[in-house]
Amino acid sequence: MPLNVPDNLPAIEILREENIFVMPETLAMHQDIRPLRILILNLMPVKITTEIHLLRMLSNTPLQAEVMLLNISNHVSKNTPKEHLEEFYKTFDQVKSQKFDGLIITGAPVEHLDFEEVDYWDEMKEILNWADHHVTSTLYICWAAQAGLYYHYGIPKYPEDKKIFGVFKHWINTPNEHIVRGFDDEFWVPHSRHTNLVKGDIEKVSDLLIIAESEEAGVHMIASKDGKRIFVTGHSEYDPLTLKMEYDRDKSKGLPIDVPQNYFPGNNPDKPPVVRWKSHASLFYSNWLNYYVYQATPFILDDIK
Repeated sequence: MPLNVPDNLPAIEILREENIFVMPETLAMHQDIRPLRILILNLMPVKITTEIHLLRMLSNTPLQAEVMLLNISNHVSKNTPKEHLEEFYKTFDQVKSQKFDGLIITGAPVEHLDFEEVDYWDEMKEILNWADHHVTSTLYICWAAQAGLYYHYGIPKYPEDKKIFGVFKHWINTPNEHIVRGFDDEFWVPHSRHTNLVKGDIEKVSDLLIIAESEEAGVHMIASKDGKRIFVTGHSEYDPLTLKMEYDRDKSKGLPIDVPQNYFPGNNPDKPPVVRWKSHASLFYSNWLNYYVYQATPFILDDIK
C-alpha cells in the first residue's frame, strides 16, 4: 500500500530503504482517490521508533492510507524532540471534529499506575468515547488494550510477579473471525509488560470475543462482536531488535530483567535474535485494514455513526 504521510517525516527514508512505498502528502494531493484515513495516537516515549514500527505494518496491503499522528496534549514527552511533535503531530482538539476510517492507540510505559493515576487519563477517556462515534474501527495495543477494556467494560488489569517478556506461542479460539484469516494454527507474538488480564473477567462480557491466547502470555487478542474495537496485549509490530534493546536498557540500569524468552538462540543474548512473528504481524494488520476498516467504513466519512 502506498502510505500517505507528512512530508519530511523521518520514518520515510528508513521505510524506503526497506522498499516500502511511501507517498509524501504533496504527491498524494494530485491523486483522484479516497484513501483510508488512519489516525495513530502515539503514547510511546520514543515516538519516532513507534512510527516506523506501525507504518511498516500498515504498508502490507494494496489500499492507500493517509496517516495522521496524534499526541496527548497535556503530557510532556521527554524522549521525542519538541520540534518533531510540533511539525508532525496533532492534538485532540485539532482532530476531534473530524472522522477517520481507523484509529490505532499504542501502548504506554504507565502500566505500574492505576488508570486514574495516569496524568492524561481524562483526555484518554475523552478520546476513547469520541472514537466510538468518529472512527469505524479502533485497534488498541498493549497498555491501550488494557485501558480500553477497563474504560468500556470495567475489566481490570493485574500485576505480574515477573515481567511477561519474550516471544510466545499463541493459538486461535475463533478461527472464523476475519482478523485471523490466513493465520496458522499456532503463531508467535512478542510481549513486554508487567500486568495481565484474567480470562474469566473477559468471558463475563457478552459483547467480547477472545480470539487468541497463549499459555505463557495469557489472553492476547480480544474483539467486540461488531468489530469496532480490537484489543491486542502483545506487540506484533516490534522489529527484530526491539526486545534486545529493552533488555540491554534495563540491564544497564541495574533493573531486574530476565533474558526474553524464545528470542535469542539458546537464550544467549550474545547471539542475534530469531524472528518468529513477522509474517503473522503483517497479516494481522492487513486483515484489520481490509475487513474491519476498508470493508466496513462508509465512503463518505461523515456517515460514520
